Amino acid sequence: MMLYCRNTLPIFLLLVAGMATAQNAIITGRVSDDKTNEGLFLATLSVGDHGAVTEIDGAYRLELPAGNYTMTISYVGYNTQTQAVAAKAGETLQLDFALNAEVSILETATVTSGKFEKSLGEVTVSMEVLKPGLVESANKNTLDGAIEKIPGVTVIDGQANIRGGSGFSQGAGSRVLLLVDDIPILQADAGYPNWDDVPMENVEQIEVLKGAASALYGSSALNGVINVRTAYPRSEPETKISGVYTTWFSPEDPDKKWWDSAPYSYTGSVSHKRKIGKLDLVLGSFYVKANSFNKDTYKEYGRFNFNTRYRLTDRLSFGINCNFNKGQSGSFFYWGDAVNPYVGETSTISSRERFRFTVDPFLTYFDKGGNRHRFVGRYYDVANENNLNQSNFSKSYYGEYQFQRQLKKLDMVMTAGVVYFGARSDSPLFGDTLLKSSNSAIYAQLDKTVGKRLNISGGFRYEYNVLNNPGFVTGIGIEVPPLIDKESKPVFRLGASYRVGSKTFLRASWGQGYRYPTIAEKYILTDAGGFFVTPNPLLRSETGWTAEVGVKHGFRVSKFDGFVDVSAFVMRYFDMMEFNLVPDSLLGLAFQSRNIGGTETPGLEVSVGGSGRIGGIKTSLMTGYTYIDPKFLDFDSTPIQAGEEQNIGQINYNNSSNKEEPVLKYRSRHTFKLDLELEWKNLSAGLETFYASNIEAIDAAFNLIITGLVGYRAENNKGYTVHNVRLGYRFGEAVKVSVLMGNILNNEYSIRPGLMEGPRNLTARVDFKF
Repeated sequence: MMLYCRNTLPIFLLLVAGMATAQNAIITGRVSDDKTNEGLFLATLSVGDHGAVTEIDGAYRLELPAGNYTMTISYVGYNTQTQAVAAKAGETLQLDFALNAEVSILETATVTSGKFEKSLGEVTVSMEVLKPGLVESANKNTLDGAIEKIPGVTVIDGQANIRGGSGFSQGAGSRVLLLVDDIPILQADAGYPNWDDVPMENVEQIEVLKGAASALYGSSALNGVINVRTAYPRSEPETKISGVYTTWFSPEDPDKKWWDSAPYSYTGSVSHKRKIGKLDLVLGSFYVKANSFNKDTYKEYGRFNFNTRYRLTDRLSFGINCNFNKGQSGSFFYWGDAVNPYVGETSTISSRERFRFTVDPFLTYFDKGGNRHRFVGRYYDVANENNLNQSNFSKSYYGEYQFQRQLKKLDMVMTAGVVYFGARSDSPLFGDTLLKSSNSAIYAQLDKTVGKRLNISGGFRYEYNVLNNPGFVTGIGIEVPPLIDKESKPVFRLGASYRVGSKTFLRASWGQGYRYPTIAEKYILTDAGGFFVTPNPLLRSETGWTAEVGVKHGFRVSKFDGFVDVSAFVMRYFDMMEFNLVPDSLLGLAFQSRNIGGTETPGLEVSVGGSGRIGGIKTSLMTGYTYIDPKFLDFDSTPIQAGEEQNIGQINYNNSSNKEEPVLKYRSRHTFKLDLELEWKNLSAGLETFYASNIEAIDAAFNLIITGLVGYRAENNKGYTVHNVRLGYRFGEAVKVSVLMGNILNNEYSIRPGLMEGPRNLTARVDFKF
């Protein structure tokens, strides 16, 4: 009897399970874009307490009990659909849905704030999105030029900062993390962005997150994140070709012109995207040759890149992306004198040759429970050769495993991951010694929807850093002893967004930031032309936090869809790292990266943007004003007593050119940006305006080192305003010809002391698309 029960029980349970399944209905189908027929990956289908998520090709399968239901189909950036469903027991239904893109700009899909797609209106922090159409129209061939359109973002000689979170660090260390497809691309030894490595010919969109983001992205995201998302092919193949020629006119003061033949540049780019069965293939190339208005400043390089993605099954895709950049360039660090500011100081003129490349493997897998498993990696090889004994060679390795689970019944998304980043650098800048660093981290984030209006986001990250210096002696006799530096740090963030009305969102956020010193900041030794930069092995990491409250309101005028965003924020940093002139036992005085105590930057930002038609004219707008009040919390004017060392406040005071106020160096209190484009039939016209108030404080030492700088800053103390205009004409859908004039008023201005910006210039551009 016992044997009979043991044998029949499993059979009975199988029969019961089979009968239960037979009572259910099965719904299968596909969710796609109504214009391109592209499958929408991770679209959501909800039926009461039941739901499903689409796979890579947009396919889904949903099983539910017999009955009458209303199905809701939604996808970030698209209008939501509903469908009445009559499900019969044992029946299989085929239901396909084609969603149309949401016209509201607040529904723009973003990923940077939470590592999954979320509409712009629901993001709990300040974020801006830049589309490739605007980048192409304004002829921004490099990323640093493109992001300067965004309110609150400035670039000083290659150094990005957001809302005054950074100044000018002489090419070492960045508080803004640069990502390409969610993977860091800062140079390993200096933490510096190589803007020329970003494939601007193949951009889907650029997302800029303002404020501390270390809880998700770790060190270097202390001040924000710039994430470039590259494009994949649509249903139809696409090829783009562009050619650009630019020439510069004489400066406003013709006596400052050093050239006989006008400086010029020309660039060309090609990109091609297509599907080949299950394979997505993207090819891109870019070439530039430029002779600058600044003498002995030039660049010539070529870049080639390809992206691949193979969809092996509905659940598994993988691929590899590669980018190669080879070329040469030359520049000077500061001018010889203010009388001839476009001519460099001879000792600072340098020439460089470089070869850099990245190899990025990736894999994405969805298990049967709908959980996403993602692996991304990057190998980044940098070889920069320099004629001033400043060559550097570095290799970095990045790997990240990420797990993401959508808990439908709880309206929650859980994201967690493990990261490893390793780097090694060999350079005369570091005593021709092999230095190694590593960063290991774990992170987790929860995003929860409460009701239909409130979104809450919280995150945590734990970092462990190691920097191994075997010890070295520099060419001028400075001995740096061996040191293995280890440090760990937790960081947290919390944010919320509340939908007040259909188009109004309130948000508040607080996030911690953390940045571990780069190899260069701790161990660099170089002659920068008139002064030395020396190592500081005892340099500590910097930490901080950013808090913000804001409101984003969508509006519609005629057929123009736009938004107004107002935010108030404060950034607080502790042990901030900054290069300062300090006493040196061997050299007397030298620049060195030092911890300068606390800083605080409160501010206010207003931005307006949108696109659509007003009175039959297609209009796009991006504009904004940012005010900041950046200040040292340690600023001591007390004279240094004989035999005593400077305290932090005295170092800050003595190194600042502004002795009246404790204002942080290299910041403008007021900035304003505007880009307006109007298009009527085949003709388009655009205006671009930049304004920045006077930089009130710089390194005091530069007033002594750079000839004529004191007088130049005294005469040019009102900041600068630059206007650029453009005209374009389309010949059908395939060809566009544009003419652009930059700095139309021919204003003479300098952003970074000792380095002039360009005079009036004229650009011709032609674009082909087929």
